Amino acid sequence: MSVLSVSALPLDGLMRVERKRLGDARGFLARLYCAETLRAAGWMKPVAAINHTYSALKGTLRGMHFQHAPHAEMKLVTCIRGEIRDVALDLRAGSQSFRSWHAETLSAENGRAMLIPEGFAHGFQALTDDVEILYCHSAAHAPAAEGAVNAFDPAFGITWPLPVSAISERDKRHPMTEPSFKGIIL
Repeated sequence: MSVLSVSALPLDGLMRVERKRLGDARGFLARLYCAETLRAAGWMKPVAAINHTYSALKGTLRGMHFQHAPHAEMKLVTCIRGEIRDVALDLRAGSQSFRSWHAETLSAENGRAMLIPEGFAHGFQALTDDVEILYCHSAAHAPAAEGAVNAFDPAFGITWPLPVSAISERDKRHPMTEPSFKGIIL
């Protein structure tokens, strides 16, 4: 395995990133981002932003967020402390996996990340207390382009492994989709 390797997940364009830790008695080094490797996986834009989140309580839920075109973004999600259940939901109009979701366990220990394409909503649940996440974004945050769906929308059937201990008022109020929802246009 190279220092950073990428493998396809069940939804088109969704990728698992695995990092090989190079270590010795002092500790380790792990490459978080490699433009060349990720370009081969579909990341064609520069990194526009890197965000860091902290969730204090096991069971905390965040999501399901995305940005509309022309500000649609790819995300590279990495857990640097604790463990999460990371969920990507395909909302791309016309996609063969439209309305399908996939979840991966990301942790500081396993060193995995998820590369999420444009047109997917993203969210996660903290599986431990004191969780920290780094997100690389391919587009700058554009408040007017923000989009979200409700993490409990029965149209998607996302299963969360733990009871929810904390969720923002904003995330609670994300809308359920209408039966006529055809997806987001990129």
